[in-house]
Amino acid sequence: MSLELESLRKSVADLAEALDTETRFSAMPDEPLRNTLRAGVVQGFEVAYEQSWKMLQRWLRENLGPDIEEQLRTRRDLFRQGAQAGLIADPAAWFEYGQTRSLTAHTYDESVAISVSAVARRFLDDAQAFLHALEARND
Repeated sequence: MSLELESLRKSVADLAEALDTETRFSAMPDEPLRNTLRAGVVQGFEVAYEQSWKMLQRWLRENLGPDIEEQLRTRRDLFRQGAQAGLIADPAAWFEYGQTRSLTAHTYDESVAISVSAVARRFLDDAQAFLHALEARND
């Protein structure tokens, strides 16, 4: 079954743009601007991560059948199944992205934002690879 991937494409592209913009202006002496750009990266990461795991869940349900529900009790199970299906390379990296996403939901301070920004840079490569894997398998 074919999945509508436009929301995932947009969220991944938005994250890439936010990271690129943050990089271009990182040397600016304007701290409020840097903080605002970093906040954009955090938001872009949150949206792209949420879109990614939900799309992975949809793909697995649509393509592996209703019996897969028994194997998808946690998000970690979801990422393991995604790796087994060849949609993601390393479930452990996705576990880290999930932990980072949890941080953004519970607290926001500069040290967390800096940490999330660094993780978002790694996540972008994996999210793009995941999107390409979905596109290649989309009917």
